[in-house]
Amino acid sequence: MEKDTRDKWDSPTQFVLACVSYAVGLGNVWRFPYLCQMHGGGGFLIPYLLMLLLEGVPLFYLELAIGQKMRLGSIGAWTAINPYLGGLGLASVVTSVYLCLYYNIINAWSFWYLFHSFQDALPWAACPINANRTGPIEECERATPTQYFFYRETLNISSSIEENGGIHTGQALCFLLAWLITYLFIVKGVKSTGKVVYFTATFPYVVLLIYLIRGITLHGAINGVKYMFTPRMEQLANPTTWINAATQIFFSLGLGFGSLIAFASYNQYHNNFERQAIVVSLINSGTSIFSCIVTFAIYGFKATVNYENCLERTRTLLLNAFSLAEDSITMDNIFEWVTKLNTTYPEQIADLQDKLEVCNLERELNTAVEGTGLAFIVYSEAIKNMPLPQLWSVLYFFMLLLLGMGSMLGNVTAIITPLQDFKATIPFCMCVVCLLCFLLGLGFTTTSGNYWFAMFNDYGATFSLLFIVLIEVTIISYYYGIKRFEKDIEDMLGHRPNWYWKIMWAGVSPLLLIGLFIFYIVNYIQGGTPTYQAWNKDLGKSEQTDYPGFGQAFIGLLLVSSVSCIPLTALYVFCQKRGQQKQEKQQRTVGTAEASGLDREEN
Repeated sequence: MEKDTRDKWDSPTQFVLACVSYAVGLGNVWRFPYLCQMHGGGGFLIPYLLMLLLEGVPLFYLELAIGQKMRLGSIGAWTAINPYLGGLGLASVVTSVYLCLYYNIINAWSFWYLFHSFQDALPWAACPINANRTGPIEECERATPTQYFFYRETLNISSSIEENGGIHTGQALCFLLAWLITYLFIVKGVKSTGKVVYFTATFPYVVLLIYLIRGITLHGAINGVKYMFTPRMEQLANPTTWINAATQIFFSLGLGFGSLIAFASYNQYHNNFERQAIVVSLINSGTSIFSCIVTFAIYGFKATVNYENCLERTRTLLLNAFSLAEDSITMDNIFEWVTKLNTTYPEQIADLQDKLEVCNLERELNTAVEGTGLAFIVYSEAIKNMPLPQLWSVLYFFMLLLLGMGSMLGNVTAIITPLQDFKATIPFCMCVVCLLCFLLGLGFTTTSGNYWFAMFNDYGATFSLLFIVLIEVTIISYYYGIKRFEKDIEDMLGHRPNWYWKIMWAGVSPLLLIGLFIFYIVNYIQGGTPTYQAWNKDLGKSEQTDYPGFGQAFIGLLLVSSVSCIPLTALYVFCQKRGQQKQEKQQRTVGTAEASGLDREEN
């Protein structure tokens, strides 16, 4: 009866939109295009879609089934299966806490860029003037205006993780705003979240569609789209291609955080989650491909502009060096002129080698960038060259903001729902969780904050999620039992899952997860000392740097802290039960002794 009083989604549509809003996030926009670029363009879709069928959809289905059956958050659901498994849910909650700590800083950056988009000239369009007003700031000249704005104006970044400075006030205020909005979105639980997702799940598609229409009309966009859809099949022989495809599917769907279990726990008991699991998984992957087309159109435009600027610089250099007529060298015949001049005046061309650039469109397209570099630098570079750049900037960063906020709803719900199961006062808990995450996350707004952000992003969830989901599918398949799980699904849906689901759960998906887990550990060990990208303001670029001792120790803590919840909770439950058994035994001994004493008195 207590479960019957649990809050529920107003309709199945709300649940689907909540899952879409959570699963379709920043990774679809800034990581999938990077992987396509790195691993064979259109050829990458083959391992990606195959991994969707073998790993993504079955595990997504499994988590929804657990949540809807148990109607509890991650901790309660696994404790209901066996009290010793409560640590599995706790590990999911700890991982979600780590994610919440740093994920909202991305939303803070989106706010920062959004607010700066309402200017006559975008602040990253050109280098600012130095204090003496004699020319551009040197750091900006060595880098690019977009890099300078991100690293200096947005982050005010230090030269290493060991150099810490004060809090960036503007970033801190944007971070506070991001958490205030997150709190307002979740303050009434699924009742408020269910309303918000109608917007956070749908509006990004409107922006993507507008960007697609605009993107394919940009000069040179077709070069990027062709590059994406031209498969380089030799990449299929590279094991890393398959590993990255499986990893992208895994993290893109948000498996292991406990968010899907929490969302499904608010469903009606007989809700058709099977169909919804397939629909959401396909929407998520379709969005990745859709956003990839948009991104490659932008890539094509940016690469073409850079290529033509390079040609123009080379043309000007040759005209001035050889005193040629202005119209003698054009974009179309510049390479012929270089060959001709090299044959006729080899010594003069040799003198120009230090100034002559190698202009290559293919090389420009091959420049792969992911993460914040793609979202805040490459896109900004392209936007500033568009007509009406302010409009496209506002649309783009508003879309990023909605994608980030949609994912935050799921992350916070994964933390709040288990607290609700423990009969905690929900509005108070929501306030405390948001406040604590904000205060702890302020460290990401300091001058070294971006390096800590990179550390959390690289090590805060990857290892633990692989381990958590591997344990989940193993427990369901071999402890809880496939047949018992089948009966639960039949009780909810009216039919049992077919052979495909059972084969995936019992064999294929666990084997793939074991493979990914082993690959991650081997890759981590072989990688040597963990490194990060430190910004060198004197060179105007990032350099690979080893983490110091305290950084490596903290990485170890991140890797171990969440997964250690599983054995520690099991040990706690064992000790607790042992103590209860001893107490019961003592009570029985005392009872027996008292009964014997009464018998003697009667005699």
